[in-house]
Amino acid sequence: MTQDRDYYLGTHDAEVRRLGLQHRVWRPHVLDAWRRAGITTGSRVIDAGAGPGYASLDLAEIVEDAGKVIALERSERFIGVLSRAAAARGLANIETHNIDLVTDAIPVSQADAIWIRWVFAFLSDPIEVLRKLSEALRKGGVIVIHEYMDWGTLNWTPRREALSTFVETAIKAWRASGGEPDIAVQLLPMLPKAGLRLRETRPIIHAVRPDNYVWRWPATFIPNHARSLAKSGAASEAWAEQVVKEFAEAEADPNTVMTTPLVMEIIAERL
Repeated sequence: MTQDRDYYLGTHDAEVRRLGLQHRVWRPHVLDAWRRAGITTGSRVIDAGAGPGYASLDLAEIVEDAGKVIALERSERFIGVLSRAAAARGLANIETHNIDLVTDAIPVSQADAIWIRWVFAFLSDPIEVLRKLSEALRKGGVIVIHEYMDWGTLNWTPRREALSTFVETAIKAWRASGGEPDIAVQLLPMLPKAGLRLRETRPIIHAVRPDNYVWRWPATFIPNHARSLAKSGAASEAWAEQVVKEFAEAEADPNTVMTTPLVMEIIAERL
């Protein structure tokens, strides 16, 4: 077992809850993608970068006892959350591995499918990890990827100055940490080099008002992250509080429209 290595946004209780809400917001897209990719009863599926396991639990119920979900996760704390949830649901078809996708070997071969969401954007060597994951698939096996294509599409109208600078500041800090928010731009042309053939792509972006449930996704992230950016020295505390203030104002205005970061859904198969 490797030591627990925190994610950029942490592994604390509040982050576990935020990831749960995030999964609920995105779950309709995810279930549809899995269905189109052919994940079904009896499939052996890798959940790469499983986090606290919300996708793993859904996958385990889809593949049923005849299938298996292999959850790969570098945080021991997240694995604990997943294991307890699986036990509570009576799911015995989830196998967990505490590994780092960058430095460790993938302990699976001949998988039918891989699911990975918002992991490549935080990796130091995303293309090498894509290759390693591809090799874990059987011939004709599929990988389903959700990654950001353009994080800069996060925006609000009416325009609010501090919120606009929040987007710019968050992207800059993300890249300074070694990640790449718009990683799908790099992944798409690298698929053939990883032994994969592109089957399908779909852009996903939402334009919502504050009364839409999708609004809750960035609402659990933006105020807290603005303060984290200030704490890290990437911005001032006064700026962070202005971001919090403007987000609250936007949320209180029923005429506000927010566009979310552009996500690219990628379904590719092993050659």
